[in-house]
Amino acid sequence: MTRSDPMLCDRLRAHLLAPRPAEVVCVGHTTWDMTWRVDALPAGGGKQRASGYRDGGGGMAATAAVAIARLGGLARFWGRAGDDTAGVAMRTELAAAGVDVEGLRLAPGARSSVSAILVESGGERRIVNFRGDALPEDPGGMPLERIATAGAVLADPRWPAGAQTAFEAARAAGVPTVLDGDVAERELIDSLLAQADIVIFSEPGLAGYVPELSDPLAGLARARDRGCRVAALTQGPAGVTWSDAGGITHLPAHSITALDTTGAGDVFHGAFALAVSAGLAVADAMAFANAAAALKCQYRGTRDGCPDLRAVLEMLA
Repeated sequence: MTRSDPMLCDRLRAHLLAPRPAEVVCVGHTTWDMTWRVDALPAGGGKQRASGYRDGGGGMAATAAVAIARLGGLARFWGRAGDDTAGVAMRTELAAAGVDVEGLRLAPGARSSVSAILVESGGERRIVNFRGDALPEDPGGMPLERIATAGAVLADPRWPAGAQTAFEAARAAGVPTVLDGDVAERELIDSLLAQADIVIFSEPGLAGYVPELSDPLAGLARARDRGCRVAALTQGPAGVTWSDAGGITHLPAHSITALDTTGAGDVFHGAFALAVSAGLAVADAMAFANAAAALKCQYRGTRDGCPDLRAVLEMLA
């Protein structure tokens, strides 16, 4: 599949500029990111000077929610954080970005997830994440009635009980479900695949899911065998490949100069889920997400540079 489709932008406009914005429920991880810019990623111990620093919200489902809101959709984020400084800051930042935070629980006495991120001059990064402490696993209190009005549910594997509960409710309501196939235990991914319509793996996520398979297409086939109808793999500068009933499709990446790849996969997942929520076909949703993620890589920071709809349409045109 090529990126050249003169009718694609017309289809995107018709679906994404509807009077009622497409709605996506995003379930899972939110974290407070502390990012240092360095000339090169460290190879060992010692000290290293940073050329820049910034902090702000991150996390897979939370960043996807910000991307959806930026693209003109209605994003609801359901997740967990502590009632500490980081948790309050994340809730405030998400709300300021236009994300509905009714389902974000700030647990008393819990410690929020925080990440240290080193980004080198070519845009590659290394992330060290503390996933938090005493965060509640119980999904009780999730506003599940909101799923009935959503067009899609997107979840990552960082809150398994929350993802499973939301996916089950979505299946019951006939709402499409999208799984962010990040690094997690195989058994967990398999349990979520049983309720997922679409899974989109990162390369580390797929390698962790099927470490015994050197062929990524075999890994996508295994994922489809577990119940999902579409299994995809984002491949950074190589683009995205997916497997569905029509066979294997590959979409090349856009040619860009990447400044920071942090959050690009999350933007891809958010843009894709938004397109699915708006009723677009899988191939159109992949093309839309591919362009949104490419635009994100041209900006520094986890969420800085989340593109708006106009920018994505311009790139595709």
